[in-house]
Amino acid sequence: MDALLTSFLSLSDSPSIHTSFDRLIQSTVSDSDQNRLIQRTLRLGTVLLEAGNRSARRCSSVHNAVVWPLSPDLTVKIFSMLDTQSVCYVAATCSFFQKCAMDPLCFANIDLATLVPKVNNAVVSTMISRAGDALRSIRLGVLPAIPAAPFFSSQPLVYSIRNANDASGYSWNDKRSRQGKESSILTRSCLNSLSGNGGAPGYEFHLRRLHLYNIERMDNASLLTSLSACPNLLDLEIVGLHVELRHTLESVSRNCPLIERLVFESSKTGRDDGLKFPTCNEFVLNCPNITTLALKGFKLHDYKARMLVKGLRKLKHLDLSTSYSFTGAFLKNVSGNGGGDNLEVMILRDCVHLKESEVERFIAAVLAGEFRLLRYLDISNREGLACEGDWNTRCYNASFIPIPQLLEQRPDFCLVVEFPKGSYMDTDQMTGSDVSLPSPSSSSHTFDGSSTSDGSYNSDHGSGGYVIDEENSDYLLS
Repeated sequence: MDALLTSFLSLSDSPSIHTSFDRLIQSTVSDSDQNRLIQRTLRLGTVLLEAGNRSARRCSSVHNAVVWPLSPDLTVKIFSMLDTQSVCYVAATCSFFQKCAMDPLCFANIDLATLVPKVNNAVVSTMISRAGDALRSIRLGVLPAIPAAPFFSSQPLVYSIRNANDASGYSWNDKRSRQGKESSILTRSCLNSLSGNGGAPGYEFHLRRLHLYNIERMDNASLLTSLSACPNLLDLEIVGLHVELRHTLESVSRNCPLIERLVFESSKTGRDDGLKFPTCNEFVLNCPNITTLALKGFKLHDYKARMLVKGLRKLKHLDLSTSYSFTGAFLKNVSGNGGGDNLEVMILRDCVHLKESEVERFIAAVLAGEFRLLRYLDISNREGLACEGDWNTRCYNASFIPIPQLLEQRPDFCLVVEFPKGSYMDTDQMTGSDVSLPSPSSSSHTFDGSSTSDGSYNSDHGSGGYVIDEENSDYLLS
């Protein structure tokens, strides 16, 4: 066979081969025999073509390995710094790169988050299996339309899931329909591999970061299953999942005691009111290392917010934007042997029930020397701040904040106050030259100076260290 193939390949005269093949066809009597001969010739040509291509790839791989200036271990190190999609592109380049790209280190940080659905369960399972023990982080799901600035993380954080369109040209409804019709769909079992179902044993004990975006079919039970395999998780980010705050905090409390960063945006803004006091207490006791906490779009009464802020003693960054029910009274008595001592950043943006009077008391506490580490405060509100005694009367003016005194005592303090009506204070660093004071012509409703509570801002009213208002009577009955 080798001799025959050598003789055949030595023929360089293409016309003579054509002539010889034509004579062979003409010498065949029946049409069926001619067709069989032609089909055998085509199959043989295909086999020879595949053999030639395979040998060419093998030679190219050997050549690349020889001329490539980096050693395999250094190549793997560089590939491990690429994002997941780039690693897949690299693996398709040549056999040499494919061998390097299959190293578990190249899949230690799996990033399969996309603007439109492109990933299914099988892809996720394959990536986790390739990572094995090296797995450190997973970023998965359909990204919201407009990315926001990262909230104190090396990874970008996207907050809103309610934008109608994005740069890709797909509407959110289009994405939903694509998820239902195409194979690129993630289901509630997309992270089953974390439990050792099809993954390398042992890797689940090393996952540090888990970011999940808009996986519509994931529910409380599936998220609990995933978190139960992540005892060393440090960073959890959940945006747009149909899971409840109470169940999520319970799962984190029981399975992720080392967690330091929790960002959770509700998929149903203002309708998740299931969080109870025992859940808050369990979370505070079992997760003492929390430094960053963002709970966006939830119903969160003041006594629950106070329990979280005061109980988490290492808390530095707090974001309760777009949340409901709390008035700001939860900030009373959190400074002093509590989490408020370490607060550096607090974002209360678009909190519809946030009261002007509570903000005024808080600023007074800052001027009195409390919250010494706080350097950034955002109380912007599209609806304006609530005035005392009447929710329908809104304040669109920041004149109640003593700017000169605040500048003098805290020159490095950054205050963001943006209102839709009238002028607002500048969002840049507060210095004597760049503070924009409200203009006299601004349309606003200002607080009349009355107060519903006596005593200092840092005083605690009621027994037990927590103020239970009438609106929080559900706790008393639970």
